[in-house]
Amino acid sequence: MSGKTDVVDNANATQPTPRRIETRNPLRRLYYWVLSWADHRYGPAILAAVGLAESSIFPIPPDPLLMALCLGRPKKSLHFALIASIASVVGGVLGYIIGTYLWGAVGDWFLAHVFSVHAFEEVGRRYQENAFLAVFSAAFSPIPYKVFTIAAGVFKVSFPAFLVASIIGRSGRFFLVAGLLRLYGRTVEAFIEKHFGWMTLAFVILLVGGFLLFR
Repeated sequence: MSGKTDVVDNANATQPTPRRIETRNPLRRLYYWVLSWADHRYGPAILAAVGLAESSIFPIPPDPLLMALCLGRPKKSLHFALIASIASVVGGVLGYIIGTYLWGAVGDWFLAHVFSVHAFEEVGRRYQENAFLAVFSAAFSPIPYKVFTIAAGVFKVSFPAFLVASIIGRSGRFFLVAGLLRLYGRTVEAFIEKHFGWMTLAFVILLVGGFLLFR
């Protein structure tokens, strides 16, 4: 029995677990804080809340929290991806409802604080060209999805087409991330630890670039 236990212990010892060291770097500290939610009982609920809000009003995507949960509990990666997908699509439907029924009352606030008139008009032109492709592209890429969900209601995009494109785009994005982390989670975490500065810069460029594209 002891020999078998030693083998198991040695196998576990070979698993690369990056050290989370004390740091004054605010971004790295934020990264560690996000990772800590993987062990929190409310982590999945927070993921659902962020996914829901990001599709209509919240500026930060759920991907960082999804990645943290997947890195912390790789075997539940696909479960977390399902939570993020469902919540995000429901949030997209909420955005569609805002655009359809509440735009007259809240439109000025969104144009002043969430996205620009130019961005809104550009989305309208894309909907005239190919509404399904426009929704799918926004749902799958770093482009701000909330602009498209609300605009879909304003421009009277077919709801079934909007819903199907959102489901395919959002689930494709989140399950791709979760699947990769399930397979290569330890390697990815070690890579992030080693190249944190460059990874942060790349994420900021993608996030800001997506917003600037529609401002």
